Amino acid sequence: MSEVRVLSIVRTYDIICFGDEVPGVLALVCAAREYFRQTNQYPRTLLLFKGSSKLGIGGHLVRGRLSYLDRSTVPLAIRQSRNLDTFGDSPAIYKEFLQRAGVAQIALDPVKADTALREMLREVRADILGDIEIKSVIKESQKITGIELTKDETYLGKQFIDCTVNAELAQAAGVKKLKGFETFGLPDSELAVTLVFETHGLSIDRLKNVEYQYLKRFTKTADTEAQKWLNFAAGGDPARADQLRKNLVDSNGNLKTMFVGKDYIDVRSKALSIAYHAFRGTPLSFESSRAILDNGNIAILSQGRLSWNALLFAVNADQAEALARAKAKPTLEMLHEIVFVRKWFESIGAREVKPAHELYIRHAGNIVGAVDPLSGSKMLTGGVPASEALGSFGYHFDIRGGIKGLDTRAAEKGFNNLAFLNPPLFNIGIQHAIIKDVPNLAVISPASGFVGYASSAGRIVEFNCGVGQGVGIAAGIALAQGRNLADISNTPVRTILAQTKRLPQIYGTSNVALASQLGDFENQMIA
Repeated sequence: MSEVRVLSIVRTYDIICFGDEVPGVLALVCAAREYFRQTNQYPRTLLLFKGSSKLGIGGHLVRGRLSYLDRSTVPLAIRQSRNLDTFGDSPAIYKEFLQRAGVAQIALDPVKADTALREMLREVRADILGDIEIKSVIKESQKITGIELTKDETYLGKQFIDCTVNAELAQAAGVKKLKGFETFGLPDSELAVTLVFETHGLSIDRLKNVEYQYLKRFTKTADTEAQKWLNFAAGGDPARADQLRKNLVDSNGNLKTMFVGKDYIDVRSKALSIAYHAFRGTPLSFESSRAILDNGNIAILSQGRLSWNALLFAVNADQAEALARAKAKPTLEMLHEIVFVRKWFESIGAREVKPAHELYIRHAGNIVGAVDPLSGSKMLTGGVPASEALGSFGYHFDIRGGIKGLDTRAAEKGFNNLAFLNPPLFNIGIQHAIIKDVPNLAVISPASGFVGYASSAGRIVEFNCGVGQGVGIAAGIALAQGRNLADISNTPVRTILAQTKRLPQIYGTSNVALASQLGDFENQMIA
């Protein structure tokens, strides 16, 4: 019998986005809209990603169910002088997404987010293909021309967007990526990952009361049972126990009770964390425990659901990369921890505890070779010049869970005081996301061309949606004019945003003295 050979499928597109994180999806939408604006026809666009589309489109915000959105931080004086909203003037595409998904301030319902993204993709006639793996990337000279999948399918394209946390398409195309925080000389260190979970049936009043009771008991040294729990969470270390106790009150001596906002809760103390770890029988520390229940960022959803960004797992750089490549699926060890989380939350009133399908992976290294890399010190000088800015964004240099070895390495270099780490308020551009040597590829994610502390503020979704809007417009221009992404600067993108009345207010601020100190730190840490 002769062997029947099945011919491989080859399909041709104009723009392909690899990964379905929200900034990439919105970049694809912006690219298609801009091309339509210029030519009166939609380009052929494809969203290609590893996760299961049956579980939703939208990466860690949807399948990872990270409902608590980190928003831009703008000082009150600037907001008042410019008549800005609480979160400043967000990118137009991000505002549209939040409005379509019904977000009041911070809480994003994953189901509504999935619906909104699908609608936006349908409107620009994008194709969607999930559950895929890259076999190889096809290149002609420096440019990507196609992606070959393991299931004998090839997708050809002209412009490519990679929005994965580990820059997986860029890596497959031969772009060098630094491991972990190699940009600090710490290639094995990485930020913790989170398995988000939802509690059902635990009322806000009940939760507030439980926390209040714990706060009262843990701060009362005469309560021997409560002190025994606190000492357990402190790993039997009296100094750590004292530190935990002091964390429970503010500078005025008041208990640090949780703050309940319109659609979110900020947990300001470690009272719930101490109680959980005493129940779990593990110390509240990454040095001793692989998993910690940290202060929760809680999104308030409908029907008595609370979404918790709180359960952190320590990972090194290789583990973060491996998790990203394995579709961000939680490990058996992580699912084992959820068993205890479920038991404890049920003991304080939850009816049900549901973990997300995928992990929230904060960071997994950074690509090398961006057109114009972005450092933490450049953020502190205000980012790109106001004349070419596409928006402004503010956020603190957030290394949740810590970067292992950073303090030691900093001390070795003579940096014992990092007071220069003020939250930057900086102007957005696209050049840190575009690859010089693969000129038709952009990486819009925490893995963009960030240097030093920049990735800790640059990993936030709202910022990357602003970058994605710019990259999308640049891709539309490049496609319409037969050019490469790397040939498009910030300026023509800004011009289009202004012409189409989508250019937000620009209010990045420069702190030259602090930027200079951070620049010294970043340079010496890399050396």
